[in-house]
Amino acid sequence: QVQLVESGGGLVQPGGSLRLSCAASGSGFSMYVMGWYRQAPGKQRELVATVPSIISGGITNYADSVKGRFAISRDNAKNTVYLQMNSLKPEDTAVYYCNARYLMTSYWGQGTQVTVSS
Repeated sequence: QVQLVESGGGLVQPGGSLRLSCAASGSGFSMYVMGWYRQAPGKQRELVATVPSIISGGITNYADSVKGRFAISRDNAKNTVYLQMNSLKPEDTAVYYCNARYLMTSYWGQGTQVTVSS
């Protein structure tokens, strides 16, 4: 069992930056593929970025809409995954969710609100 707690959301002006954090409790954090997803009002939840586990291999993956602006990273020693968001746009406004995935098991955090507005 993994519990995920997101933090770092808030209100930011267009062009600004935010750093989201997702702290995981439980065992085996390094085995999980970690990801950030977001859901805007009236829209479906969408993938923002993923970072591979020590088992899955592979590379980080980003939605086209955030490439070059967002960066996902993980610190397995701290059981934490981050999302650095730069050059934020109003269309980035959403609830951002952290996800941990291993084989057929998937866990979600409660989400953190990001609002980009002047």
